[in-house]
Amino acid sequence: MYSTRIPLIFFAILLSQLISAQTTPAASANAKMKTFVDALMKKMTLDEKIGQLNLPGSGDIVTGQAGNSDIAKKIKEGKVGGLFNIKSVAKIKDVQKIAVEQSRLKIPLIFGMDVIHGYETVFPIPLGLSCSWDMQAVERSARIAAIEASADGICWTFSPMVDIARDARWGRIAEGSGEDPYLGSQIAKAMVKGYQGNDLSLNNTIMACVKHFALYGAAEAGRDYNTTDMSHQRMYNDYLPPYKAATDAGAGSVMASFNEIDGIPATANKWLLTDVLRKQWGFKGFVVTDYTGINEMIDHGMGDLQNVSGLALKAGIDMDMVGEGILTTIKKSLQEGKVTIQQIDAACRRILEAKYKLGLFEDPYRYCDEQRAKTEIFTDAHRKEAREIAAQSFVLLKNQQNVLPLKKSGTVALIGPLADNKENMPGTWSVAANFANATSLLTGLKAVAGNNVKILTARGSNLDEDSVFEERAGMFGKSLRRDSRAANVILDEALAIANQSDVIVAALGESSEMSGESSSRSNIEIPKIQQDLLRALLKTGKPVVLVLFTGRPLALKWEQENVPAILNVWFGGSEAGFAIADVLFGDVNPSGKLSTTFPQNIGQVPIFYSHKNTGRPLPSGQWFQKFRSNYLDVSNEPLYPFGFGLSYSNFSYGDIKLSSVALRGNQTLTASITVTNNGSVAGKEVVQLYIRDLIGSVTRPVKELKGFQKVELKAGETKTVTFSITTNDLKFYNYDLKYDWEPGEFVIMIGGNSRDVKEGKVNWKK
Repeated sequence: MYSTRIPLIFFAILLSQLISAQTTPAASANAKMKTFVDALMKKMTLDEKIGQLNLPGSGDIVTGQAGNSDIAKKIKEGKVGGLFNIKSVAKIKDVQKIAVEQSRLKIPLIFGMDVIHGYETVFPIPLGLSCSWDMQAVERSARIAAIEASADGICWTFSPMVDIARDARWGRIAEGSGEDPYLGSQIAKAMVKGYQGNDLSLNNTIMACVKHFALYGAAEAGRDYNTTDMSHQRMYNDYLPPYKAATDAGAGSVMASFNEIDGIPATANKWLLTDVLRKQWGFKGFVVTDYTGINEMIDHGMGDLQNVSGLALKAGIDMDMVGEGILTTIKKSLQEGKVTIQQIDAACRRILEAKYKLGLFEDPYRYCDEQRAKTEIFTDAHRKEAREIAAQSFVLLKNQQNVLPLKKSGTVALIGPLADNKENMPGTWSVAANFANATSLLTGLKAVAGNNVKILTARGSNLDEDSVFEERAGMFGKSLRRDSRAANVILDEALAIANQSDVIVAALGESSEMSGESSSRSNIEIPKIQQDLLRALLKTGKPVVLVLFTGRPLALKWEQENVPAILNVWFGGSEAGFAIADVLFGDVNPSGKLSTTFPQNIGQVPIFYSHKNTGRPLPSGQWFQKFRSNYLDVSNEPLYPFGFGLSYSNFSYGDIKLSSVALRGNQTLTASITVTNNGSVAGKEVVQLYIRDLIGSVTRPVKELKGFQKVELKAGETKTVTFSITTNDLKFYNYDLKYDWEPGEFVIMIGGNSRDVKEGKVNWKK
């Protein structure tokens, strides 16, 4: 009797648990969404389904005239799923009205924009932001960007860009978080959380789009859009982690990259978009192409527009940006049996689900609140945070004899083509910025210096000798306002100013559009005409501070050897001028640390800290040894290592203390170290944890970042910083692409950068 009843009881309990699991809030919401989308799709014609997959540009839509635009006809016919880079509530509301009041099924549009590092309140370029090593600041920058963009009608951003980049020639290194997969993963998660918050249906959150999937940052020769080729093991260990971190954090969409992978463009790579992204990682959102990504496969040699459009859909693409290959050819491909209705339905469903999650079906004008647009964009509070975050991103590279901070007295000569150019301060990919609201360095210095400082200024030189090059470097409203006078006249004027000063601040480097998309450089030095200016300023005998503007690591060997102080300020955003002045005058103590390695010269590129050893490594401390892996003309060492950055404080590290030197299985290792501020002012230090796996079944890097903590110490204060290390920190993808750890010896390293570390060793058994 009991033998038959007990299993029935357990079965009843199990059934109850299963029913309960199906009625969790998330499951209930998903079920409700499925019911809604199912019902809608039953009403849709084939043309309307295909229309949802079309993402044209916004064209020349004018407020109040949207209904007369060329795109209005397509919207009315249900042939548009969304638009991008259309700005302002008024314009977006006009267009949305056409979709929900004049199309047959009244399906709302999704509106996207390249909100890369802020909206009208612009934060440092992503490469600069990553040098803050402050995840709260990173998340907060994305949160403010989401608040402002959503207040202006935007509900979808093509960010974060999480491509690992180790080649400084590649212009889009400015748009990502540097060379390291661990740091990049932490930033990717923070950005997604900042954009999407905890509830995408709120009207002040926006959907993130992780890009560029995948490996775009490894373009050969550092040339944009170029071929990428690497082993799968390197992909999984070094390049894919930030994408996975972003999707694990709940990113709603992913953008395919331009480059090819294993000989197949990412836009048509089924292994990448379906097998890895959806099956291995469980991604549930939608995938959009990059700008004309489908059409460009024709030049890759993948076939005509119909063929490449079909390849993209079958691979896992859901939305076609600008090219309209899917819109114009997929119906024919379906009739010819080259694609299936199931593939079209799957893509359409994912687009509709995204709109549902954003709350657009409930209220298509959710993001069109004109009052929010008036009160939540470029606010004083947002500007204050942008200024504070920008100051954290600057990296002090050199400070000989404590030239910095500057005294708030005497005469300062501010010289250089970037000294008084507010348009270049926001940096590349600042498409929503109002450049009139940006702050130049000159304005910032005057505001912060006080009444006891006299500031003199002169251009000193143009950005570059070549006027055509300078024009290319001043695109998108970021003109350098070239001085037409002879170079020697411009220089002499600056030297006259310099000779009247107590200290010279040289505002030199790149313009904002010398990095970014389609801005690769084969020479990554400061332009020669600016170098000549810098040499002339040094000959005055006055102390010189190089305020370096750049969107990439530059080759600065001569500058490092000759200039007393170098402050790398990247492009700090709309409040850059104020933030730079805050650091120059010591109101803020610099705490930025490099997220990319700086080479001595272009010949070392690509260069990165987590390299592997060869069978003939150069012995430590040596420059050259015949028949070893080295150069004849330069050492293997970088100019500035990954994680490097100075402070107005002086931090010293004690020895590492390990809780054990022999561990087994799932035990936790505690590694601690004391950090002391030996300086006279409070400062922040990024304490970095690196691990080396000494012996593996495959070769392993010489060190890998596995943790970091940004700590603040008062003058004279000592703190103990502790890291907990588990076997999860030892895992990697082996030859068979199995993610696991292997027993053996490990070196634990802690320090203020990847080069200067204290070490300990542990043995970890299974």
